[in-house]
Amino acid sequence: MNSQPTDFTSEKPAGKCVLGLEHATKVFGGTVALKDVSLDLRAGEVLALLGENGAGKSTCVKLLTGLYRPDEGQIILDGAPVTLASPLDGFRRGISVVHQHPGLFSDLSVAENIFIGHMPVDKVCRLNHATMQRRAAELLEVVGLDCDPGAVLNQLRSSEQQLVEIARALSADARVLILDEPTAALSQREVERLFAVIQQLRTRQVAMMFVSHRMDEVYRVSDRVTVLRDGHHVATEPVSTMTRDRAVQLMVGRSLGGMYPERNPDPGDVILEVSELGLGDLFTDVSFTLRAGEILGLGGLVGSGRTEIARVIFGIHKPSHGTIRLAGRPVSFGTPGEAMAAGIAYLSEDRLGQSLVMDQAILSNATLPTIERATVGGLISATKELALVRPDLNRMKLRFRSYDQPVKTLSGGNQQKVVLAKWLATKPRLLILDEPTQGVDVQTKAEVHNLIADLAGSGMAIILISSELPELLGMSDRILVLHEGRVMDEMVRTTATPERVLKAATDAASQDASFRNSGSALAGAASLPEPLIPKRSIPFLAAVRRFLLKREFGLVAAMAAVIIPVAAINPRMLSAPNLTALSMDAALLIIVAVAQMLVLLTRNIDLSVASVIGLSAYGAASTMHLHPDLNVFIGLGVASGIGLLCGLVNGLVITIGRVPAIVVTLGTLSVFRGIDSMWTGGKQISADQVPQAWLDLTSGRIAGVPALAFIAAGVLLLVGFVLRSLPLGREFFAIGSNPDGAELIGIPVKRRVLGAFAVAGLLAGFDGGLWASRYATIDARVATGFELTVIASVVVGGVAIRGGAGTALGVTLGALLLLIIRNGLILIRVDPLWLEGVYGLVILGAVTINLIATRRSHSHLRRKHP
Repeated sequence: MNSQPTDFTSEKPAGKCVLGLEHATKVFGGTVALKDVSLDLRAGEVLALLGENGAGKSTCVKLLTGLYRPDEGQIILDGAPVTLASPLDGFRRGISVVHQHPGLFSDLSVAENIFIGHMPVDKVCRLNHATMQRRAAELLEVVGLDCDPGAVLNQLRSSEQQLVEIARALSADARVLILDEPTAALSQREVERLFAVIQQLRTRQVAMMFVSHRMDEVYRVSDRVTVLRDGHHVATEPVSTMTRDRAVQLMVGRSLGGMYPERNPDPGDVILEVSELGLGDLFTDVSFTLRAGEILGLGGLVGSGRTEIARVIFGIHKPSHGTIRLAGRPVSFGTPGEAMAAGIAYLSEDRLGQSLVMDQAILSNATLPTIERATVGGLISATKELALVRPDLNRMKLRFRSYDQPVKTLSGGNQQKVVLAKWLATKPRLLILDEPTQGVDVQTKAEVHNLIADLAGSGMAIILISSELPELLGMSDRILVLHEGRVMDEMVRTTATPERVLKAATDAASQDASFRNSGSALAGAASLPEPLIPKRSIPFLAAVRRFLLKREFGLVAAMAAVIIPVAAINPRMLSAPNLTALSMDAALLIIVAVAQMLVLLTRNIDLSVASVIGLSAYGAASTMHLHPDLNVFIGLGVASGIGLLCGLVNGLVITIGRVPAIVVTLGTLSVFRGIDSMWTGGKQISADQVPQAWLDLTSGRIAGVPALAFIAAGVLLLVGFVLRSLPLGREFFAIGSNPDGAELIGIPVKRRVLGAFAVAGLLAGFDGGLWASRYATIDARVATGFELTVIASVVVGGVAIRGGAGTALGVTLGALLLLIIRNGLILIRVDPLWLEGVYGLVILGAVTINLIATRRSHSHLRRKHP
């Protein structure tokens, strides 16, 4: 094994320009994000793009990939100006990107994430799952990730998900690869694997851009460096002529000075004492003390237990054993709120997922944990809010337009400053910082380091968790190094060395080292691993095990828990007449529940569905009443057309008007019902006013089974086929799972959402026509309140309200469960006055059984993927 890192750069003739910007300018409102910038990406070369957060790097990336269009200047592809209509257009032209925050889809499989947007299909446009799985496995082997391509993405750790993002970028055989902070979440082992992949792409003449704040990685992997400052191009030079100090000076406009401030710590009283603390098999027997004014560093590999220790101290998890003393008093926090009340603050490593509400304003985020201190008479005072956080935000030199500015519009470094200000406003005596400078520029990093030093100097006790070895060594007074949940070494600042930390972190002999480092001391410490072959189990047993762990099994168990006791009390539960009536009711509910599922998958909701059924039912019945000689399928067509029109109205207002779906459909619920009432004029259409053929449409039987059940089965199979076997169906899941990520890869989100509402309206209208045939007597009250049963069926069936998850089978079982519960209560003669209340209680009981089965599934997955 080499003791020094491989140097991937070399002097070689410049390749041809494949992609570039020429005098590009981009303005957002009154803010100039990029001004007259020119750069080029050359075949077989890596161009590093450097700059502070807010310098314009992300804007450059988004221009080059088609997400933005330049206001002035142009994009050059193969020497000619080009207009990229969308990220998908750029992707099809051979431009791939690995985003800083992976635009992945947590509810889709690993393979689907890799190929979403360009999934392999067979001759009849069905997804070729076998090809997708095989090619995904090959790409995962290239990036060094050992996992099942069929595994759901949310089972993977964040670093593993970053590797999936890289595999996706490689899946297109791209001519241009843009890497935006690709190593932020990777271990050193994974970084080495990525750099080896970059070298392979070099030999294939792929043009690459590498965006990173990690200077050592930039200088290892890049051929040329382009520096941006305040949206302007400052310099482009070969790495051989631009020193690191000069690059930093060009980025910030001045000499930065020392990255790690000089400190003369004078620790005070013991603030925190941890004794033999443990949390299951995540970490065990951890003991240490922390004094006022001291910075204690926690180092180790990814997954060594560092973050878990912090979360136990902060009350997120309860320890399985051990004690925690705060200022000499034993404490046991049940919630983070209790820890905050005791003077503890915790800055999470997951800035986007756990520290910020991205759509909310800067001020709202910064005062979130202290909002009660910003009230007057129970009402929030903006003046008091500002007083709580303005001093810290000013001290950290936050760059922003307004305190009302959404925090998602800030750069990563400025977002981190908001998070720090939020926790400093709580006036903690113990501050836990988990990866506080991850993904921030060198200027912000230096500012954060100075802030940490000042806080320690003022007497605050600080725990610093960092995967950047120079930061850990440069900022900590003492360092605890963990390996597989145990403290392997404790060292003071004067005796800590990179070699000693690495030795403890890898248990001296492990070649699975995954400790990340920004300096060269560890860069060659981990040799490239041979990817492991995923373990395979016996197919039949694996299939049985998967079924037992599925949510659908919980629904089946809940149905059995209702059917068995009810049938014992009243055997009519299983009689042919009851089952026939139940199947017909279920058919009508399932059709419209599947329609609701399509909408919910895209992270929307349709509250107007019952009104659409009522309007369509009367339209169909009225048509057959006025024109009894018409073919019955024309009546169904009329109902379906009314439903389609209603669905288009909902979808257009939501997508073009950008009004939330819950607001739109709450309004159209009343509008459609009002139209129905005016149309009926208080009249009803009864069975003797429509032709017999219309009534026979749903009363007929095939092999003793109601025809209506076969119609519902057909709809169910068709929708299930589209969702499972067509790329279009998987895009619905992707949109619900991550709408912004779907936009990034070029999925036409608005068109898909409009399509979901249109199809949902069509199915609701079709259901209304069948309803009119099934129940014969139709008036303005048809299906009133039915939307609640529909939504309950879908949610109980496992479709996530947040979108992106659910199955047609689950929805079917959810609908059956609700109908069986109501039918059972009627059969055991529950008093009608009590029926609704008991119905709700039994639903809760059934859902509880379902959740127990689901949690068994999740706990099983956690054991398999720790």
